[in-house]
Amino acid sequence: MTNSFAKDVLAGLTAKSKYLSSKYFYDDNGSRIFQEIMNMPEYYLTDAEFEILSMQSKQILEALEFSTPFNIIELGAGDGFKTFKLLEYLVNNNVNFNYVPIDISQEAMDILSERLKKRLPGINIKPKVGDYFEILSANKDSDYPSLLLFLGGNIGNYLQDKANELIKLFNDNMKVRDKLLIGFDLKKNPITIHNAYYDKHGITKRFNLNLLLRINRELNADFKIDDFDFYCHYNPITGEVKSYIVSLTKQKVNIKALNTYVEFDYNELIWTELSKKYALDEICNLAETNNFKLKSNFLDCKHYFADSLWEKLP
Repeated sequence: MTNSFAKDVLAGLTAKSKYLSSKYFYDDNGSRIFQEIMNMPEYYLTDAEFEILSMQSKQILEALEFSTPFNIIELGAGDGFKTFKLLEYLVNNNVNFNYVPIDISQEAMDILSERLKKRLPGINIKPKVGDYFEILSANKDSDYPSLLLFLGGNIGNYLQDKANELIKLFNDNMKVRDKLLIGFDLKKNPITIHNAYYDKHGITKRFNLNLLLRINRELNADFKIDDFDFYCHYNPITGEVKSYIVSLTKQKVNIKALNTYVEFDYNELIWTELSKKYALDEICNLAETNNFKLKSNFLDCKHYFADSLWEKLP
C-alpha cells in the first residue's frame, strides 16, 4: 500500500461528488483485465493503432529524421502488443536503437521483456518500473536523441488543463528535436464509441469494480462488490466518455486503514474515468500550446485513431 493511494482514495471518497483516479486501475489484476478489454471485438482502439504501427513503421521511422542511434522510451508499455510491429520493423532493418519500456506494473514488464527477447533476439531492451518523470529526467543526459511513445489514447484520460500539464512535463524532460509519438482516439460515430466502453460482456464493469477490490485488499475496506454497478456515457459534442461506479443501495463502507466510514446514498455515483476523443484540429492546438511542432498524423484506414508525431521546439 502506498501513501499516495491511501491519500487519493480518502480525498476522492470524501469529496462532495465522489471520484477515484483511473491511474489506480492498473494493479496486476487490473492490468490483466485491461488485456481482456483490448481483445474485445468492440474495442476498436487496439486494432486501429495496431494497424498504424504495422503498416506505417517505415513512414514513422523516416519522419523521425534521426541519423544516429536513438532511444525509444515507451510510457505505460503494458504488454507491448502494438509496439511490437514497430520494434520488429526496426530490428529487421538493422536500425540501431535502445528500447526503454516504462510501466508501474513489475509483472507487465517481466512478461514484456521475456517475450521480446524470445521474439526479437537482437533487441536492446532496458525496462524500467516506476514513475515516468523520474526515469525521463535521467534520460535528458543521454547522448542519443529520443522518441517518446505515449500510445493507446491514454492522453484522453486527462482533463484539458491536466493534459496540457502532462504534455508540458514531457516537453520539459525532452531534448530539442526529440520526438513524441502520441496516440489519440478520434471523434467518430457515437454508437461505435458507446459499444466500446459499455460492453455487453461486462469486462469494463469488472475493470472498474476491481478498483473497489483493490481498496478492500490494500486499505482493509469492506466494499460489497455486488452492491455496486457500472455506467458510462459518451457526449459526442465534447468528445468525452465518462465512467462511473453506481451504489445500488444506501450503505456505509468501513475503510479500516484510513480509520474512516464512507456513506453512499442510493444510486450515488463514483466518477472513475474520463476518456476524451479528439478532433484533428484539437490535436494540432495541443501540440502548439506546449512547444511542439506537429510533424505528421498517422491514421488507420477507418480514421478511427491517430498516432501523432511531434517534435520538441527550441
